[in-house]
Amino acid sequence: MTNIITFSTLGLNKFLLKALNDIGYVEPSPIQKKCIPYLLLGKDVLGIAQTGSGKTAAFILPLLNNLNISIKKTQILILTPTRELAIQVTKATSIFAKYINGINILALYGGQSYHIQFKRLHLGVQIIIATPGRLLDHIQRKTVNLSKLTSLVIDEADEMLRMGFIEDVEKILSTIPKKHQTSLFSATMPKRIKNITKKFMIHPYEISIKTNVKTIPNIKQTYCLIYGKKIDALMKFLETENFNAVLIFVKTKTLTIEIADILKQFNYNGAALNGDMNQNNREQTLEKFRNGKLDILIATDIAARGLDVNRINLVINYDIPMDIETYIHRIGRTGRAGRQGKSLTFIEYKERRLLKNIEHKIKYHIDEILLPNNKILCEKRLEKFIKKIEEESKLIKNIDLSKYQDIISTLIIKNNINKETLIIILLKLSQGKKSLILPPDTINSKKIFNKKIYFNKNKYTKKYRKIKKYMETYQINIGKKDKVEVRHIVGAIINELQINSNDLGNIKLFTNYSTIELSPNIKNNIVKYSKNITILNKNINLKLIFKKNYKNLNSKFKRKYFK
Repeated sequence: MTNIITFSTLGLNKFLLKALNDIGYVEPSPIQKKCIPYLLLGKDVLGIAQTGSGKTAAFILPLLNNLNISIKKTQILILTPTRELAIQVTKATSIFAKYINGINILALYGGQSYHIQFKRLHLGVQIIIATPGRLLDHIQRKTVNLSKLTSLVIDEADEMLRMGFIEDVEKILSTIPKKHQTSLFSATMPKRIKNITKKFMIHPYEISIKTNVKTIPNIKQTYCLIYGKKIDALMKFLETENFNAVLIFVKTKTLTIEIADILKQFNYNGAALNGDMNQNNREQTLEKFRNGKLDILIATDIAARGLDVNRINLVINYDIPMDIETYIHRIGRTGRAGRQGKSLTFIEYKERRLLKNIEHKIKYHIDEILLPNNKILCEKRLEKFIKKIEEESKLIKNIDLSKYQDIISTLIIKNNINKETLIIILLKLSQGKKSLILPPDTINSKKIFNKKIYFNKNKYTKKYRKIKKYMETYQINIGKKDKVEVRHIVGAIINELQINSNDLGNIKLFTNYSTIELSPNIKNNIVKYSKNITILNKNINLKLIFKKNYKNLNSKFKRKYFK
């Protein structure tokens, strides 16, 4: 029993232990057990861990423990890649520090009024949680005082690099006082991040928590092969899955709005979350989702960064993520604080290879589930309908039913129908767009799927080979010298041009530029959206350098695929 490690045995003060007890934290996670003792000693720490491992508490708790409350200047600085993560870390810090009197914590991020931030900074804050761009602004304006800084934390460093903020981080590190404790946390350790640790950290203690999604949160991971419209599949799963709150990930901002609008038509309590929303609307939407006024959130990866809502027990990957890190970050939004969670990924036939790659990297078999059939849908609808009747029957006990009985009698006499027929008619009218009775599936679901796999494979292969043969080559002004990777280009092109992967061909990286093959079918998208493309914080220009002649292509095929 003496070998059991708890938060109290780690050496945290009584104020922190009391706050931890309030929220039910008893046993530290692996990263907390390793991080806290070293940070308490004032040593530098380099942590490699995924979302959901408990790293926020791992660095916040020891830094709060060592904070000197009598000093009213900034002692702790935490850098995060997004405003959502900055807000999340700020809230977590406030919860842990609830019994520490006289502590001032401030989040600095873009989109919030400078006037509010100036006022708070003038009053004095001991802890700042900031995005790099906004903090640099304050440093240049000389509105932050970091002369008493003792601890710096860089959270989600690889995401800083992916979003193009790493140069700002390096500027901050070069500007602030040299003598301070530094902690850096990252899901992966690219060369650029490794260089930062060598340059700015002093013999850091390295902690690596293995990427094994089974041991992060309690998540049951599943996938479903989709052959028809994804939105139809989504509606079926939302009807049949039991969830408190569901987070749906899509690849484009436009799609968040489209899906949210469709869900509203079917009376689902959902909303979109994307980068085009102003800060006030984003915060209001997130607050509604946290307190249960919203049950479904449709979000892009960037918009949902740092989202921490304990009531999420289902994550749906409407569009499969392009890399393993994104997959882990997404599903890590559920199964929090020891709760059971579930993830569901929609897979098109051509994306099966991506699924296998994810399974290989996380060393975990993702179970396949079938699309709910009509029998299951009918059962679920009837179950919910019966529940509604039971709830209404309790409410009408004290209501005078005579007037309703008069209406029923009038309807029977006027329409010359019996009571049973009237009940059936009223029942059918009450169903709206969701019928209680659906035609049975003509063939076993698995047989349908197998048949469609064979059909779609031949159809897809034939179509893709023809489209690929006639793709046009474009040059873009970013290359190896810019540290760009193929995944950066794929993500930016698909998201900003609002296309699917079929329209994307080979990508080649050169020193000063890259080439990319695109389908002639998306010329309108290129004209409309290409000016908005940025990769690693660099504006991208698309220049057509090789156009293939497809005049002799079969006219029917050309009309269908090259509109």
